[in-house]
Amino acid sequence: MASKIIIVGSVNCSIKDVFTKLAKLQTKQNFAFAIIAGDLFGEGSSEEELNDITGLLNGTITVPLPTYFTVGNHAIPTRIAEKIESDDEVCTNLYFLGRRGTLKTSEGIRIVALGGNLEGSANPTPGVNDKYEPRYTESDARSLFGAHSADILITNQWPKSILDGSKVPLPEGAKAPEGMPTVADICATLKPRYHFSSNAPFFYEREPFFHLPTEESPDVKQITRFINVAPFSKTSNQKWLYAFTLDPKAPPLMSIPAGATASPLLFSRKRRAFPNQQQSFSRFAQGDDYSRPTKRARRPPPGPSECFFCLSNPNIATHLITSIGSDCYLTTAKGPLPTSTTFRSLGFPGHMLIIPLTHAPTFDAITDADAKSSTLKEMQRYRSALHTMLHERSNGELGAVTWEVSRGNGIHIHWQFLPVPSDLISRGLVEVAFKVEAENLSYPKFEKTSTEDIDRGDYFRVMIWSPSKNASNGEEKNESGSETTLVLPLSPDFRFDLQFGRRVMAKLLQLENRMNWKDDVQSQEEETVDAEAFKKAFEKFDFSLEE
Repeated sequence: MASKIIIVGSVNCSIKDVFTKLAKLQTKQNFAFAIIAGDLFGEGSSEEELNDITGLLNGTITVPLPTYFTVGNHAIPTRIAEKIESDDEVCTNLYFLGRRGTLKTSEGIRIVALGGNLEGSANPTPGVNDKYEPRYTESDARSLFGAHSADILITNQWPKSILDGSKVPLPEGAKAPEGMPTVADICATLKPRYHFSSNAPFFYEREPFFHLPTEESPDVKQITRFINVAPFSKTSNQKWLYAFTLDPKAPPLMSIPAGATASPLLFSRKRRAFPNQQQSFSRFAQGDDYSRPTKRARRPPPGPSECFFCLSNPNIATHLITSIGSDCYLTTAKGPLPTSTTFRSLGFPGHMLIIPLTHAPTFDAITDADAKSSTLKEMQRYRSALHTMLHERSNGELGAVTWEVSRGNGIHIHWQFLPVPSDLISRGLVEVAFKVEAENLSYPKFEKTSTEDIDRGDYFRVMIWSPSKNASNGEEKNESGSETTLVLPLSPDFRFDLQFGRRVMAKLLQLENRMNWKDDVQSQEEETVDAEAFKKAFEKFDFSLEE
C-alpha cells in the first residue's frame, strides 16, 4: 500500500514554526511520517532556539506526526541527546535516526541515514564516533553497505558527480556543494528510490537516473531520484517541503522513464579479485594461516582495508551480514557447522558471528575505554537477543554456545555463536566435551569465571547458555536462563588450534563430517537464502532496527 511522505529541509531550530505548518498540512494530507533532511537544531545559542528546545521537551510544542531526524552540520544539543539516551525519543512522535542508521517503518519503508560531514584527517578526531556529532568516518559510511537496499536515503552531504549528465540547471547564482565519493558509493550500492539532502541553501531536483542492471536481474531498472530540499525560511521562496507517495512493495520498473539519465555516480570502491580461494573463504570463519609455523618471515597482520572482518574491506561479503549495530555487527558464518535442517525449529543453520566494528586482535587492544565498554555491551546485547529468539522458536529445546579466541598476534576479535540442544547442556555434556578435548590435547585446564569478566592476555573462552531457570553449581542464574563460562588460559607462544571450538561442537553434535568449514562452503545463493531466513526470524529481536 502506498504511503504519503513529507520531507522537510533544515529547520535550524525554527521548531515551533515548522511543526505548526506541518500540523496544518497533516489535517488535510494525512502523511504516514515526515523526515528532517538536514539540521533540526541549529547552534542552539539564541533565546528563541533555547525556548523551542524547552518547548519540545516539556510538551508545549507538539509534533503532529511521526518525524525522523539525523545529524546535519550541527551537533545535537546536550539536553536533546540526554533525552534520547534516557527515553529513545525526544518527545511523542519525534525520533532520532542516529548519525549512521537504518530503520524500517511500520509501513515497510526502509530508511538509511548518514548525517554530518566526512572527517577529513587520516587520524579521526577523538569523539568522532559520538553519534550526536556532525562528523562521520569512511568506515561509518561503508558500514551502511550492509543495509543492501533502501527506499529512502538521507545524507547531509551530496554524492560526488551527481550533476554529471544532468540538464537540470542550478538556481541562478547557486553553487553546488562539494560531492563526496563515500556518499556516491552508498547511493550506488543501496540504489535508493529517493536520495534526499538539505546541505545546499536551495531546492534542486535532478532528473531520475538508472543504475546498471545486475546479472541476476538484467531486465530490472532501478531508478534513483536525487533531491536537495532548501532550508526552512520565512522570507525565501525556495522550496523547503517535498511531498511524495511511496509503495515499498511496488515492483522495480521494467523500462526506463522518459528523461532519465544513466547513473552519474563514480563508484570509487576498487574491487579486487581475492588472491586465492582459501583467503576468500576466510571472510567469516576462523582459519589457521596465522598460527601455522613457517620458515618464511611472518607477514604483518592485515589492516582494516584487508581484514576480512572489517566493514571497510572493499571485498566484504555483504550478503552474509544480517544486522549492524553501533559498535558491532552480526553475520552468518561461512561454511556453517549445522545445516538448515539440523535444527528443525529454526529452518536455518544458526551459526553466527558477532564482530566488533573496531579492528583489534583482543579486547585489551581497544585502547579507548569507552569504546571497549560499549562494544562489549552491544556484543552481549546481540547474544541476549539471539538467546531470546532461540528460546521462542524452539520452545526451550535449544540453548547456545558462544566461543572466543583471544590472541595478541591475532587479527580481529569476534565471537562464534552456535545453537545446541538444551538437554546436552542440562546433562553437563557440553562442559565435559570441552574439558575432555582440552585434556586429550594436553591443553591447560579450563577455569570457571563470570560472563562479565574479560580475561586479559591470551585465552580461549566458551559461554554456555541454557534456557532452563534451574541453575546448578557454578552457573549464573538469571531471568532468561542460566550460563556457565569457562576460560582456558594460553601463553603467547602456545600452539593452539584455532578450530578447537568447532571441533568440540562437531563431535558433540555428531557432525564430524562437517568439522572442517572449508569442506562445507555453500554457494552464494545458498548463503543468501540462509541469511535471509535468519533475518526474517531475528527481525523482531533486532534492536538495531529500532535505532
